[in-house]
Parts: sequence; structure tokens; C-alpha cells
Amino acid sequence: MKINHFDNPQLFYQQAKNYLLRYEAEHNLLLGISQTLVHSPERYGSEPYLATVEEEGKILAVAMRTPPYNFLLSKVENFAAIEIIAQDLYQDKISLPGVSGLTTETEIFTRKWHNLTRQPYEIEMHLRIHQLKQVEPIPKVSGFLRLATENDRALLLNWYEQFIQEAAPSEPANIEQMVDYNLSQNNIYLWENEVPVSLASASKATQNSSRIGPVYTPPEYRKKGYATACVATLSQQLLNQGYQACYLYTDLANPTSNHIYKTIGYQPVCDWNIYQFKS
Repeated sequence: MKINHFDNPQLFYQQAKNYLLRYEAEHNLLLGISQTLVHSPERYGSEPYLATVEEEGKILAVAMRTPPYNFLLSKVENFAAIEIIAQDLYQDKISLPGVSGLTTETEIFTRKWHNLTRQPYEIEMHLRIHQLKQVEPIPKVSGFLRLATENDRALLLNWYEQFIQEAAPSEPANIEQMVDYNLSQNNIYLWENEVPVSLASASKATQNSSRIGPVYTPPEYRKKGYATACVATLSQQLLNQGYQACYLYTDLANPTSNHIYKTIGYQPVCDWNIYQFKS
């Protein structure tokens, strides 16, 4: 069992792609970030950590980090690979703010990392990955979906900041860079009922799938069905464009959003944990 490092994101993606696609829903975030590194490397400032663990030519695990964001771990075929990854990061003196991944994999990695570094840790969020292949009918809601433009930039900066504060206050975020990049990629959509009332962003995960998020509705417009209509309409639009599936993450501490997405047609696939390491 050996670890392989990649300085070239394209070579990394070529090597890891088939393994990641075997579990496409579970790996939608890793696949999406890999494609961004290949096509828009300026999106992430620092050099990424990109690695695979292999045995006899077979990939057992994939790991990546794009500073300053959390370390990401794939589904792991042999849990001994997690020890190898943790040791590799530790020997290279790489500091980690946290780790994100599937439940068992992150639990094992977090314990290994704590044993090596003595860093205290805590679980920050329990998430669930959902998949949609067909949109279910929903009650009609006033308004319509439209693509956000540069004219919406001030509003988007405000809403993205509010979303981060509510959903992931410890997540490092350059909000201006995030909004400007997503505007340039035509990723952001607004539900408008005389004025914008809800937001959803969609980014390509693979040739066959798209990942939706963030989704945000300001408090004054909640409980009116706007987020449901926004996500349902955007999901259908993505399917109409030829994508076979849409993915999104929900916070298990928020039963409202989990119920909303279920009514649209999103089905749970797996749970995903985010751990935070303390200095």
C-alpha cells in the first residue's frame, strides 16, 4: 500500500476520476473541486494537497485539500489507507482546520489525527447527501426563476454572507471571490416575486450531474414556499439540460430543509460529517 502525490490537478483527476465516479453521489464535492482545479485553478490561491492511496494498481482512497478549506476524504476501500494519509500529512507538517467526509471515514481519520497531533476536535456539522433524478410536483408559488447577473452583486454579497453566518460560521470564506466566481460561471439563480426572495446556486459535479448549494432565503421571506420553488425549478432546469442527477447537502439539525427537499424528490444517499480541529 503506497501513497501517491500529485502536483498537477489534471493528472490527479485522470488518475482518481474512475474511482470517484464509482460512488458519484458520495464524491460529488470531490469531483466538483477536481474539475475546478483543472479548469479554473485561480479559484483556489494556495497549492492543493492531492493524493491517492493504491495497492497493486487499485485505488483505495483519495484525499485532497484546497487551503484554507477543510481536508476532504473519499470513501475508503481499506481503512488502513487512512493511517497512511494521516501519517503523510503529519510528516509533511501540514496543518488542518478540519476534515470533511463520510461518517466512518472521518471518525477514523479524526482519531488518527488526534493521536498524532494531540489537537482537540469537535464535530461541527452532521450533513446528509441527497440525490434527485426526477422532480416531484409541488404547489404553485408566485414568482419565477432567473439567472443572477452583475446587477445583483450587492444583494448576493449580502445573502452569501448571511448564509455563511447561519450555516457555517467557522468556514473560511472570501465572499467576494465566491460570488464573483459563481457569477462568472452563471451558477447563481434567484427566485423573484416582484423582488428577489430566494437564492440557489448550481455547479457542475460531473458530465452527468450537478450539485446545488448554497440555498438561502432571508428570514422575512421564509415559510412562503420560495426555497422549495427555487430548488425544484432549478433542479428541473438542470435535468432538462441533460444532467442525469442533482445532488445537495442538508444539515440534519434542520428538519425543515430535509422535509422540503424530500417533497421535491431528493432521496438520501449517505451521511457526511464535518469535524473541526482546535489549535
